[in-house]
Amino acid sequence: MMSTGFDGPIYTGVSANLRWRVMQHKNGEASAFTRKYRCTSLVWWEHHWIIVDAIHREKRIKKWPRRWKVRLIEEANPDWLDRWAEISAI
Repeated sequence: MMSTGFDGPIYTGVSANLRWRVMQHKNGEASAFTRKYRCTSLVWWEHHWIIVDAIHREKRIKKWPRRWKVRLIEEANPDWLDRWAEISAI
């Protein structure tokens, strides 16, 4: 999930190459939503070995109320820090 911070919009997406996709968001080359709302911080992510599983999870999360997404983010990232460094080192 990409965001601008706690009170900002939350973008939920899926990618087979997370590092590449996050760089697209950071460079303003990704979705119109993330460009419009400047969602450039990777605040939450999870790994799936099978892309179909990742797509299924993404579709479920997109239907969630915002408060559920916030809770999911804050369980792993209570300060809403940009987790880019974590994945750029992988």
